Formats: sequence, structure tokens, C-alpha cells
Amino acid sequence: MKHLLILFLITSLHAQTTTDGFALPQPGKIFAFPRDHGSHPEFRTEWWYVTGHLDAKNGHRFGFQVTFFRQARRENDKIQQLHLAHAALLDAHTGRFLHEERLNRAGWDADSSATTLAVRNGNWSLHLDESTQHLHITATVKNEALLQLELEPIKPLVVFGKNGVSRKGASQTAASHYLTWPRLKTHGTVKLGAAEHAVTGEAWMDHEFSSSQLEAGQVGWDWAALQLKDGREIMVYRMRRKDGSMDAASTLAVVERDGKVRHLASHAFAWEVIGTWKSPRNGAEYPHHVRLRFENESLELKPLAADQEQDGSITRLPYWEGACDVLDSHGQITGRAFLELAGYAGDLSGHLAPQAK
Repeated sequence: MKHLLILFLITSLHAQTTTDGFALPQPGKIFAFPRDHGSHPEFRTEWWYVTGHLDAKNGHRFGFQVTFFRQARRENDKIQQLHLAHAALLDAHTGRFLHEERLNRAGWDADSSATTLAVRNGNWSLHLDESTQHLHITATVKNEALLQLELEPIKPLVVFGKNGVSRKGASQTAASHYLTWPRLKTHGTVKLGAAEHAVTGEAWMDHEFSSSQLEAGQVGWDWAALQLKDGREIMVYRMRRKDGSMDAASTLAVVERDGKVRHLASHAFAWEVIGTWKSPRNGAEYPHHVRLRFENESLELKPLAADQEQDGSITRLPYWEGACDVLDSHGQITGRAFLELAGYAGDLSGHLAPQAK
């Protein structure tokens, strides 16, 4: 009986919401699908994030990103759901980078299902066909490009973190539920200008929901997803503090060939900057060429183009999100990756660091 009382007291002290009433990720969550592929409006922030590399038969190569965000806000004691979306396409042959942002309130022009994966913003959409378990994406980019893609998971869904919670800092609020399809076989068409390309390739999809991604003292993050030719994937995030140091909550995860996941703590890997690129639009300097060192491996992320900056035309929060090759210690291409660099054009803590209740 005494043990039950102690357990009750501990549970009661464990905050489950932010000061404004949004849910916090709780350890031990049992995920149920397709429900948990869908929206979680009790959390403040959620995103469905797809990045990938595509190849056409004529040798054309593309990098793409299609992301849907849901952001809850309290207005006059009512919760309003805002839907932001980003789409980007890199023509690796020319270095041309197209990108677009959209923002709509929940309603006829934007929505996210709470029962399955089905999100849309205008004529952009991402949905799951529950009969085949394939994903479908349709998105335009500035009326200059059209992506129509089908994605098939070829490795099991991964839940990153410990006991269902991915920590981003020591604070209880700095955490998320983090679900990923680490390798999706992809095919479809990319129309760029008057030219239409039949494409094949591989993609990566993150689905995260939380009510804070940062804590006090953190200003942004560096994130990368690598798909290696040997059948492994690597996810790494480096949470950055105001003094430029890496937060202890940073982590690197290796998804083995059989789908099993190993998490490495911040002291077990190194993130080394090889080169930087300075934005001509806002002056931000992004460390877009990096090397990862962990265990006995050294992997270089080399961008396919220097300028892959999303300029934040709506959010006023620019960030760099780019397609990269992965090179081994001998300079040989051993995989492909996407790299995200957030918080270099402005401190993100005011946007993503609420306090616990």
C-alpha cells in the first residue's frame, strides 16, 4: 500500500500539460495505427515531414521536401488550428532550388485527419492508403513544378527515443513523440517547367508531435537523416545552446538493416563543420557541409547545392534544408542524406519553448 501511495504521488507531480493546457509526451505511450499516423490536436505542434532523392532515366536528379505542419494557438480562450506547409524541389543538375510556404486556418482549404494519415493544404496533400500501406504525395512548387509520388515503406516504422519519448533537453517540456519511416521506395513524376520526368528513388518520413521542441538556453538544432547503401539509416540531431555548444540531450540513432535501433548519447558522436554558406538574403551563415564521427565511422555530408535555404516568406523563420551525398572516409559515395539547419537566422526559443504547468 505504501508503494502504491508513493507511485501516486510521483505520478501527480509529473506535469502532463504546459501552462496553457497543451499535452506533453508521456513515457510508455502505446501507439495505435492508423490512428497515431493522424493528427494529435491536444499537442501544440505537429509535423509530417517527407524528404527524398529522385532519379530520372535521363540522368536528371532531384531532391525534394514536402512538409505539413499543424500549430495550435489559443485565441480568446479558444484553440485555433493553423496549418503551415512547405514544398521544395532541387534540380541537382543545374542547382536550381524552388521552394514555397503556405499558411491556412483549419477549414475548407487545410485540414489534418485525427483517425489516419490524411493532411492537405490547398492542392497539396499527403495521405496513407490503408489497403496498401503506401503513401501518396501531390504538391506544386510556385506553379513551376509538380510532384506526384507514391511511397512504399520497405523497413518497419521506427519510434525514436526512450520508452516512446524523444528528449530534446533536460526540461520535461523539451520532448516529442517521434515516429519515422526511415526508408520509403518512391516512384512517380516530377514536372519541371514543360518537362515531365518519370522518377524513382528513396524517401524518409518523420512524424513528430509535441508542445515544445526547445528549452531555455537552446536556440536551434542541426538534424540529418542518412540512408546508406549498406541498408542502414542514421538519424542525428544536435540541439544547440546559446553559447554554440551541443546540448547533452543531442543524440544519434542507427537503424540497422533488420530495423533494430541503437541510440548513442551526445558524448558518443562528433559533429564537425567542414564548410559554411552565407545567405545573401539575411546574412545567416549555415554550416551546410559537415562530418559525423561515431564508433569507427566517419561520414561526410556534402550538399548537392549551396543555396537550399527556405527563406521564411510567411513564418519569418528561415532555415536551410538540403539534399546531400554521403561520403565515407575514402571519399566514396556511400549513401544519400538530408540536412536541416534551424535557428541560424534567428533564435527559435521564443517560438518553441513553452513552460510546464
